[in-house]
Amino acid sequence: MATPAKPIKNELLAQRVRSARIFLIPMIVALLIVAGWPLLRSIYFSFTDASLTNLYDHEWVGFANYLNWRTLESGRTIFRGTLVDPDWWNAVWNTMRFAVVSVSLEAVFGMIVALVLNAEFKGRGIVRAAILIPWAIPTIVSARMWGWMLNDQFGILNDLFLSLGLISQKIAWTANADTAMTAVLMVDIWKTTPFMALLILAGLQMIPKDIYEAADIDGVHPVKQFFRITLPLVRPALMVAIIFRLLDAMRIFDLIYVLTPNSSATETMSIVSRENLIEFDKFAYGSAQSTLLFLIIAVMTILYIWLGRVRLEGGDR
Repeated sequence: MATPAKPIKNELLAQRVRSARIFLIPMIVALLIVAGWPLLRSIYFSFTDASLTNLYDHEWVGFANYLNWRTLESGRTIFRGTLVDPDWWNAVWNTMRFAVVSVSLEAVFGMIVALVLNAEFKGRGIVRAAILIPWAIPTIVSARMWGWMLNDQFGILNDLFLSLGLISQKIAWTANADTAMTAVLMVDIWKTTPFMALLILAGLQMIPKDIYEAADIDGVHPVKQFFRITLPLVRPALMVAIIFRLLDAMRIFDLIYVLTPNSSATETMSIVSRENLIEFDKFAYGSAQSTLLFLIIAVMTILYIWLGRVRLEGGDR
């Protein structure tokens, strides 16, 4: 007599789906309250003339905060709005440059660190815990600490570089427009490389060791093993790690705000939109910039997932 295995299996699957939905509902409601509603309000305010002193008594202005123009009697047309604001486009360029450089270097250094931590050696557990210290330190604390280290008068890095002959005179790393972005990148890479290494290490540990043993028997060079075995198999974890870091880098705020305040060389989209929202009392204008920031991040993320063939649950398409 055959047992009704299939109905039981389907029933268990349905119970799991129902349980998953029940557990997800509180999280979804919380996200809608703390993220969805503020986002919708920000988008709405971007089409008004609202200000901090007049937040609820405002008028609808359409796309004026994004782009508007006025033709003078002389025939000259003056364009205004975020889309023609040079400060905004400077912030966009700074953000893109910071995101590309920082995430690229963190991926390379994170891979190197992950390969080292994946090897068998005495005290590996202690090293794995110690390598996470920079990532565990709050960003504000890291920025303050590096601000002292990068100081041109008593910073330890200037003394170190002078003693090594790498520089001929002390450099004001965070105050000089030519070196401010380098200083910010240096701190961000130091802090977030361990996070990248942790995600890559998780992918490395999923690779069966039998593959490497077979490659060693066949006499495959370790470098060739890395490009032919390790890199393709760890690619899903690497791609997910990159997208997580890219999202963080695109909305960077706290590190730059503390380390290089009021520097046009490092102003990002988050910094500029915050200035208009809070400091300059251009709430609607800052809301428009925040909306554009959201759209830019969303488009870049979608393109990355599509072009990189990334599946966030793991694996490739």
